[in-house]
Amino acid sequence: MRAIALANLETQPDLQDLPVPEPAAGEVLIRVNTASVNGFDLAVASGMLKEMMVHRFPVVLGKDFVGTVDAVGEGVSRVGVGDEVFGTVMKQFLGDGSFAEYVTVSESIGLTTIPDGLDHEVAGVLGLAGTAAAMSVDAVAPLEGEFLLICGATGGVGAMAVQLAAAGGAEVIATAQPGHEADFVRGLGAKHTVDYSSDLAAGLRAIRPEGVEAAIHLAGDGLQIAGLLAPGGRIASTLGLGPDQVSDLDMTAISVMATPEAAILDRLAADAASGQLRVPIQETFGLEDVPKAFVTFSGGTLGKLAIKVSE
Repeated sequence: MRAIALANLETQPDLQDLPVPEPAAGEVLIRVNTASVNGFDLAVASGMLKEMMVHRFPVVLGKDFVGTVDAVGEGVSRVGVGDEVFGTVMKQFLGDGSFAEYVTVSESIGLTTIPDGLDHEVAGVLGLAGTAAAMSVDAVAPLEGEFLLICGATGGVGAMAVQLAAAGGAEVIATAQPGHEADFVRGLGAKHTVDYSSDLAAGLRAIRPEGVEAAIHLAGDGLQIAGLLAPGGRIASTLGLGPDQVSDLDMTAISVMATPEAAILDRLAADAASGQLRVPIQETFGLEDVPKAFVTFSGGTLGKLAIKVSE
């Protein structure tokens, strides 16, 4: 099969010809149609996780996927051969990834079937970013009318978090540069925007002088963002900010680790299929163009980048 993989940590990811994996007990073999780029992929490619996770080379990159079940391992009961599924590769080691024509995944986490009405390309970019967005919004649980600051609002996670929070009645303040970025997040439901490339604190205080009740930290300086909360506020972070860093402040900090269980994937898929959740895709790349997609991702995106693996 064709795959984008790292031969070792001294090389760059490139297109390789690798054996098709076989599903172990409790695993499913999926023929991948579409995948997507996440920050996690760039972290693996740059060697940032070399001390944190076991690497089984060649390490195939890619987390999200949509495709068709090609084979099942012993004990698999939730899906069968021919089922159309999507989700996120969740393993304790790095090696099996979705930037490949085939990938094995556990049926117990990160996998569910595609509901009627859900576009396959959308399903292929939904899993990790959608889960992070939903868990972040759930963590701070903004009440109707409360002000919620979302930092990193234009990316894949942020674009969905804006919509989920706005749908619940929150007064969303999204970070975005004036112009097409601001128009983009307003189109998703943000009531206000602040320019992250200028004085973020001054921009926020102009909208909400007393501070915001809640914040979601997807980009930027977490402690600076925490400082924009009103007393007793809540902040959720996907970048490691947690209770220890704000123990001397009057606020609650929750560190979010995206865990794409079937229930949350089903919830996201239903919202996307019904049109309640828009999943913006800025650009679609071929499998061989994953390195170019990484460059685009690093420059900032409006929504997600999809990787078309096969028909």
